[in-house]
Amino acid sequence: MRVVATAGHVDHGKSTLIRALTGMEPDRWAEERRRGLTLDLGFAWTTLAGTTFAFVDVPGHERFVANMLAGVGTAPPVLFVVAADEGWMPQSEEHLSALDALGVRHGLLAVTKADRADPGPALAQARARLAETSLGEVPAVAVSGATGAGLPELRTELTRLAARLPAPDTAADVRLWVDRSFSIRGAGTVVTGTLTAGSVRAGGELVVADGTSVHIRGLQLLGESRDEAAAVARVALNLRGVDRERIARGDALLTPGAWFTTTEADVRLRGAEAAELQRNLVLHLGSAGVNCRIRPLGRDTARLILSRALPLRRGDRGLLRDPGEHRIPAGIDVLDARPPRLRGRGAARARDAELSAPPRIPRFLRASEAHARGLPETGLRVGEWLVDEENWATLRARAVPVAGAWLAEHPVAAGMPVDALAQRLELPSALAGPLLEGTTLTVAEGLVRRPGTALPARVDSAVREIEEKLADRPFRAPEAGELRALGLGVKELAAAERAGRLTRITSEVVLGPGALERAAGILEGLGADFTVSDARRALDSTRRVVVPLLELLDGKGFTRRREDGTRRLRVESTKDR
Repeated sequence: MRVVATAGHVDHGKSTLIRALTGMEPDRWAEERRRGLTLDLGFAWTTLAGTTFAFVDVPGHERFVANMLAGVGTAPPVLFVVAADEGWMPQSEEHLSALDALGVRHGLLAVTKADRADPGPALAQARARLAETSLGEVPAVAVSGATGAGLPELRTELTRLAARLPAPDTAADVRLWVDRSFSIRGAGTVVTGTLTAGSVRAGGELVVADGTSVHIRGLQLLGESRDEAAAVARVALNLRGVDRERIARGDALLTPGAWFTTTEADVRLRGAEAAELQRNLVLHLGSAGVNCRIRPLGRDTARLILSRALPLRRGDRGLLRDPGEHRIPAGIDVLDARPPRLRGRGAARARDAELSAPPRIPRFLRASEAHARGLPETGLRVGEWLVDEENWATLRARAVPVAGAWLAEHPVAAGMPVDALAQRLELPSALAGPLLEGTTLTVAEGLVRRPGTALPARVDSAVREIEEKLADRPFRAPEAGELRALGLGVKELAAAERAGRLTRITSEVVLGPGALERAAGILEGLGADFTVSDARRALDSTRRVVVPLLELLDGKGFTRRREDGTRRLRVESTKDR
């Protein structure tokens, strides 16, 4: 399918021409037919030489320019109409300015009402004006909707136009700009639009700009139900999950997770300098028309501050319109849909310099975000991240000394928290592990550590005293006061346990390595059932040690406490261990 928009001055015969081509009435409203004046977008279609053409007929009156822009904003080619008896007129110029600002490159000129006047002068004038814009030299046909003269030639040129159009990307992310929204009893919300890229299917899921998920209950192409549709196509979607009042012309249906919506964007201007523009204009992109303020950055760069969020990407083309003066001062190319904040004097000038340089990813950026912003996937791929290679190498060189300094300041810590290292290096925590790969440091359980488990000299000396004390009576744990006197606090004891030098029963009861297995082996000699007192005598210890030791043995599965307070050793557990 090819979707073609009309353009041209009011009463130059756009709708009449579409009727003659398709046999359908593009004017949808009774008021339009009564007045003979197109007020809103009209739709009609036909098949020529095996190709389906869907026409979006736009109003030509200056009061309905916003409606016209909603129609041409999503249709790549245009059928430009000029009447032979009136020639080039004000809305011809405004419509052409809009097409030029949008960068439309494919089109066809139809000089209508050729039965009322010699079409030559109007044709020559119109072709000359079109040639000065993005449309360039276009084929032209003189036609009469009343007599049918020239219609065969117009059909032939439309077929040739279709062959020149670039192939759509049917695998692209969907951004379906809504141009109509209405309700059908028993069906619910229905929206229509031109699918310019990607594919949609019945039963599929899309999201609106605020992230609300909607499901496609049904799908139609030009009035016929289908299971799926691929670009380019005029589609009607029956939606579940959104009320008619919450979606309207200018909204967009999006592939989930593939788009950012933004209220600010940095753009390059075409056709005007930033300083010349009024500060309050309307941005037209797709079928949307959004009030915006302009902040100049450089001669031809500016920041747009939008009155509502739109899904934008680098490379999008739109135009700025001055509704007060009925003119289109500039086209825009989106350079960055997630621009940084501007802070301090000279920020605008510095930002202009950034925008003038070739695009590059920030130091760290998720690949999905680069895709959503329309940025090139450059740099080094690290998992789901894209990183600047030069910055990555610099951080890699800094990481070991930064972490080493922290570990030296905290000698008995289990390790440096990954978040702390990430904060010092100003990188996402998820990248700390990959950054340290191949260095002398490792990352485990959220901590950065040195290989090995050596204790600081002071702690090592204190632990040796404990080891000597436990050598002859391994279950006579040192008193809490002894541990404090040796300088063994919670952190030091934890470090000794990680090093395999001690076993912590509680925060103030410590035994030697392998204490649990050793105790279980001794208790096995007590027989089937034993009491705390039995265990105390067998282990040559005290209740201060034995009670928490038995509770720990219960928790580890060595022993099982019975209702009468006695315990039974689980022999199989000792054998397994």
